[in-house]
Amino acid sequence: MSIDDGGTSHRQGEIPASVRAQLLATEHWGLLASRSTAQGEVLTRISMFLTFTSASVVSVALVGQATGFSDDFVLLAVAVLFVDAAVGLLTQLRVENVAHEDLMYVTAMNRLRAAYVELDPGVAPYLMAAHHDDEAGSKQTYYFFGNRGTFSHVAGSSMIFITTANAALLAVLAGLLLSLAGSGTAVSTVAGAVCGAAFLAASAIRGYRGYRDVWRRFTPLSPTPPGAE
Repeated sequence: MSIDDGGTSHRQGEIPASVRAQLLATEHWGLLASRSTAQGEVLTRISMFLTFTSASVVSVALVGQATGFSDDFVLLAVAVLFVDAAVGLLTQLRVENVAHEDLMYVTAMNRLRAAYVELDPGVAPYLMAAHHDDEAGSKQTYYFFGNRGTFSHVAGSSMIFITTANAALLAVLAGLLLSLAGSGTAVSTVAGAVCGAAFLAASAIRGYRGYRDVWRRFTPLSPTPPGAE
């Protein structure tokens, strides 16, 4: 079967390189738009969480001044912090999901760049983002100048930010609960700090395991050549 196009016939399956490039570019723009939308949405969620937490803490402080920081105030503070912590954990879950989605979009666009290089190998030296859809390729796309920026990118990420905020909330909440149970200030403070640190460590381990599991189950089409990492 052939299709006549201005006197030029193309057998089915013999798609011109220009058409392939247009199809790949369309998919690339779709991935870029989805990535931008996801990032914008998660930043809005974090802003909403911080605004909600700030407003609730100010409200609790005003109530504390009005009640002389009585036992009723502590009960109210615990209830408010429970709500804050619940919202914070849900926000952290969404941030984690978006982090995985972002890795998915980066990997997909790396795969498309591999297709561009296949169409025109001469463009490869001009691509600073990777055209290999494996872990090494994703790291190159996230940081063009090598893996030295990996730690700082992780430490400064939205995931670490929201996890640290939640750890602080849970530390204060645990301290208040122990205070209600009759523990002294010193014991409540130390126990709260331990709870916050444990949550931070557990979240970091969970996030790392999730990241490793992604690459363990994923099979790249254009892996980085040995020695090129």
